[in-house]
Amino acid sequence: MIETERLTFRKYKMDDLDFYYSMLADPEMMRYIGNGKTKNLGESKEKLNLIINNYMAYNGLGIMLACRKDDGALIGHVGFVPQKIDGTVQVELGYWIAQKYWGKGYGTEAAKAFLNYGLYTLGIDELISIIQKGNAPSINIARKIGMKFKKDIVYYSKNVAIYEITK
Repeated sequence: MIETERLTFRKYKMDDLDFYYSMLADPEMMRYIGNGKTKNLGESKEKLNLIINNYMAYNGLGIMLACRKDDGALIGHVGFVPQKIDGTVQVELGYWIAQKYWGKGYGTEAAKAFLNYGLYTLGIDELISIIQKGNAPSINIARKIGMKFKKDIVYYSKNVAIYEITK
């Protein structure tokens, strides 16, 4: 499976609900996610159930929990999600790091590992990231891992930028 120098990745379990909920209940985490609103425990449980059941996963690999190797701390998640952009299904590389772990390079490390896995192990020809306007940290990660700005679009009523990388 995928791992990096500092991180391992595994599938979510319902036992991870407290951690998942902590991210979805954090206004700063959710600022640039979806409609920007936090989720309550019930909504978080529903969304986690979708992740666990690989709803919208690409090639059986959906959102994976990121764990620190040295202490097992849950720090965020990363993975592949099919998204319909301009009528075409594309594979999004998504990444979230819990606020407590921001600024430590984990987002870049996790995203780079999944980018390489997607392009060179799974053979995906192109990966995209959908990033809401103003989300400078996510844009920086996309750029650091080699993604380039492709275009601006309105996606689910939000102004977003599409970043992409091709083999």
